[in-house]
Amino acid sequence: MKLFRYSLLCVCFLFLYSCDNDDIPVEQYEVAVPVTMSIADFRASVSLEEPVAIEESGKIYVYEDFIFVNDKMKGILVIDNTNNDPKVVKYIKIPQNTDIAVKGDVLFANSGKDLVTFDISHINNIKIMDRLNDVLEEYYPDMPEGVFYTDFSGYDPHQEIIMGYTVETRERENNPLVDGWGNFAESGDIGSNSGTGGSMARFNIGGEYLYTVGSSTLHVFDISDLNNPEKLNSNYVGWEIETIFNKEGYLYLGSAAGLYIYSLEDPSVPEFMSQIQHVVGCDPVVVANDIAYVTIRGGNLCGQNENQLEVIDVSDKANPQLLEIYEMESPYGLGVWNNTLFVCEGNAGLKVFDATNTPELVLTDHFENIEAYDVIPLKNVLMLIGGNVLRQYNYEDNKINLISTLDLN
Repeated sequence: MKLFRYSLLCVCFLFLYSCDNDDIPVEQYEVAVPVTMSIADFRASVSLEEPVAIEESGKIYVYEDFIFVNDKMKGILVIDNTNNDPKVVKYIKIPQNTDIAVKGDVLFANSGKDLVTFDISHINNIKIMDRLNDVLEEYYPDMPEGVFYTDFSGYDPHQEIIMGYTVETRERENNPLVDGWGNFAESGDIGSNSGTGGSMARFNIGGEYLYTVGSSTLHVFDISDLNNPEKLNSNYVGWEIETIFNKEGYLYLGSAAGLYIYSLEDPSVPEFMSQIQHVVGCDPVVVANDIAYVTIRGGNLCGQNENQLEVIDVSDKANPQLLEIYEMESPYGLGVWNNTLFVCEGNAGLKVFDATNTPELVLTDHFENIEAYDVIPLKNVLMLIGGNVLRQYNYEDNKINLISTLDLN
């Protein structure tokens, strides 16, 4: 009897469905559609240009009297910082650029999954030297927030590069008897004569080698002949690798899930030593005096909502130990010089800590009315980037004073 009633209800449902299509509810979804460029045009679009306003400042890199500021996904702004008096001199257009490293007047930059080198010996006449194609991991621009799907139906990965996405609102009937998604797919997928990068860097030069990290891979390049860099190897190193830091014969890789330590006993083949896990979050790292400082930012694409600074003892590279955790607001890059630790807090500004008695940290200053993304502490001078503004501070005698501000807009 129950089976008969159930069958009768199904027949009635189908009858009503067929007679009243106008009442079918319609759902709206945000769909990401790739904006593409041909691979040939992509590789031909690198050029030296006069200075332009930066759309979104990224990482910074310092080499001798010059500062290089990444214009996220677009190129590099070149700044002459002689006497700490910054003046913009050139712009290098490099599509899908995020990272920079310099050795011996040769600048290394990523352009998607290619590595491009430039001769910067004459800063007003920068020249492209070489391009190594397909030597880095495939790069995909960040997916727009709130989209459920990406429509890859018109994208040919053999002929095109994804430069970004547009968002379209599309509709489908919200009915379990209707399959209307077609071809959609789920979204996803310091050595001598060299410069200094910040904690957010994915490029690092150590001696005669360039080390770069992708989301899961460590790449090693032999740059002993700067005119002919050679890729040596690529090895899987972990999940969601985000940053790389080189200190006294070891690489420290920050990932979304933890800190990885690699030995450079053989610098051409980094060897895994250990890993220490933490809560999921965006994760740059710096190291000083066998202490690693790791900021972990949650929210958005970074994972859970915890924001913290971890202090880790790395004196035993095979067995790192977590010493202390400090709650933060929204930490990004960080830097350490002697016993002073600088932590960028995004819209919450820059925090300065006395790390003399690490793992005990004492907050000594907080610059609240600025945006802070990453820092590079140099001898007596701190470089700070955030919100398209480059700031320099003098921090002699435990006093921090602003010495210059350069608006990059």
